[in-house]
Amino acid sequence: MPRAFASGQIAFGLVSIPVKLFSATEASEKISFNMLHKDCGNRVQQQLFCPKDERTISREEVVKGYEFSKGQYVLFSEEELKMIEEKSTQTIEISEFLPKEAIDPIYFAKANYMAPDKGGERAYSLLAKALEQTGRWALAKYAARGKQYLVILRPLENGIVMQQLFYPNEIRSMAELDLGEAIVKDNELKMAVQLAEMGAADEFHPENYRDEVAERTRALIQRKIDGEEIMSNLVEEPKAQVIDLMEALKASLAKPRAKSSASSSSAKTSGPTRIAPKAEPKRTPAQKVAKAGSRSR
Repeated sequence: MPRAFASGQIAFGLVSIPVKLFSATEASEKISFNMLHKDCGNRVQQQLFCPKDERTISREEVVKGYEFSKGQYVLFSEEELKMIEEKSTQTIEISEFLPKEAIDPIYFAKANYMAPDKGGERAYSLLAKALEQTGRWALAKYAARGKQYLVILRPLENGIVMQQLFYPNEIRSMAELDLGEAIVKDNELKMAVQLAEMGAADEFHPENYRDEVAERTRALIQRKIDGEEIMSNLVEEPKAQVIDLMEALKASLAKPRAKSSASSSSAKTSGPTRIAPKAEPKRTPAQKVAKAGSRSR
């Protein structure tokens, strides 16, 4: 059973909805490695070191500072930092309802699930259904842990997700990148659109995908636990080549589209199972002569 990490209330007009917040992601699924002493195998401890005094210092000797110029800092005490912090009201105050298409996913940060707290089930369900029916997301402010967050409340499977957003100043502009000034030809665009339509799907099925790197890492870890010696089998990746765009598009369109894993698995389970004939192993010329001789006898 998931455990709530915080509780709060949604301010929806004159309606107050008590809610609980749950993490939407599974931290235990993340693979992490610890830093160990190579000789004894124990975990190493990180220490605070002052390069000017050339000694290790304690945490009581540490203060926080902001670098306003290269190598120059203004110092803050813990009391001053607490004055800056936002007062945690645990209130999720809705300011407006926006069409879901109005918010680009680049603003999406961390997501948390929301569930109704005691007495809030009816109002919670009402808000979730209203968001679903209108196709709108609720934009709100949320103050917690000394910070103020910009969030949206969006419906998902009869529930509500609180999606934390980045502020505009946290998003880099595409104008910072050199995108070139390439001219797209009409026939190239037509073929590219045709290629996209060939691979089009109406629904997103994340269950058809898996983290192959994580699976490979877990398998490698288990082999190490079992005492197996691991040999490197890394193959140098071929360098990217500059290819003719039109020829690449034509080749892509001519290539038969691979079936999805879901459809291929269903095809395997339907109908009678056919067993392919066992391929005869290749023989050397001497073996062929010996076999022919045995037949003549």
